[in-house]
Amino acid sequence: MPSDARILIVDDHEDTLYALESALAPLGYRLGRATSGDEALKQVLRGQVGLLLLDVRMPGVSGLDVVRWMRRLEQTQHIPVILLTGFGPDHELTSAAFALGVADLVMKPIDPWALRTKVRYLFDAHRRHLALEHEVRELRALVKGHGEDHGDDHRDDHGDDHRDDHRENPGEDQAAPTTPHPTLPHPDARVPLQRGQGAHTEELEQDRT
Repeated sequence: MPSDARILIVDDHEDTLYALESALAPLGYRLGRATSGDEALKQVLRGQVGLLLLDVRMPGVSGLDVVRWMRRLEQTQHIPVILLTGFGPDHELTSAAFALGVADLVMKPIDPWALRTKVRYLFDAHRRHLALEHEVRELRALVKGHGEDHGDDHRDDHGDDHRDDHRENPGEDQAAPTTPHPTLPHPDARVPLQRGQGAHTEELEQDRT
């Protein structure tokens, strides 16, 4: 809800509008007024309405009709409504009002202190609710965007580039051939045959024959 949202007071009697505005003035909220159900619906559809104080019985479109129209539209179905009536307790009216999701049904004459307490609670709670919804939408968008970026990075890191590395370095998947060690010569081959040892060997061979 915008910071300049207002409370809309709807009644077909000028003196009642003035009395309600005077009762709510100490809260410091922006106030708007409408003198018929048709005018109230037009203002609600324009936006920036955070709560309605709505008289039940008005010529033409009644307060209950206004609520019925509001509950059909997504943009207005959660706006809190306080219905006002000067005809005393009415079980049928009470049942119809709360079935439509009305926040409260207040009897005239109005107690200013009680009305301010209810209006402050409902108006502030609605603002907090909308602020929370806005934060949730932003968080979901952030998570979705992060997930898409992470998926792209995953494909870049483990996709074609990874396969190219395998093509460029095939030796990573196969054992590298080992170079055979050169055969060392027999130790005797590196030692020259001594002449004395050779002559002695010939003498031994002659003795055997």
